[in-house]
Amino acid sequence: MDGITEWIVKTFNSSIAPEWIIFLVSLLPLLELRGGILAATLLQVDMVRAFFICAVGTLLPIPLILLFIRQVFDWMRNTCLKGFVQRMEKKAEKNRQKIEKYQKWGLFVFVAVPLPGTGAWTGALIAALMNMRFKHAMPPIIFGTLTADVIMCLLGYGVLGAVL
Repeated sequence: MDGITEWIVKTFNSSIAPEWIIFLVSLLPLLELRGGILAATLLQVDMVRAFFICAVGTLLPIPLILLFIRQVFDWMRNTCLKGFVQRMEKKAEKNRQKIEKYQKWGLFVFVAVPLPGTGAWTGALIAALMNMRFKHAMPPIIFGTLTADVIMCLLGYGVLGAVL
């Protein structure tokens, strides 16, 4: 993940404002705000500004995932992307038990812990495939994302900031 974020920063740093780079990185699955905060530290963007940009970038696609991913996957199964859908469903199914056991709290923790394979995108995918209602899935994803954002800011601007 770090290599992808660094490549994005180096590639677009001279042509796009740092805030847009952070926002775009935060929009991407897998990178999300973890990559956005790393990009923000590399671009020397203020922590508070980075916090809000990363939160918005990560959360923006979540309602769409919760509401429409099943229909999108149904359509994709009839295209050359069938294998991709199967991999995504397998990934979601692997983590489903962790969330099902504790429901909203499980979803919150899954999204809040900024580790590879966790995050808002995967959490929303799992919630959608579990048929969790939007009004029950969205709050834990929002608060989990904000918690992960705080953790990443403390790491990125505290620990990494001291090293860089």
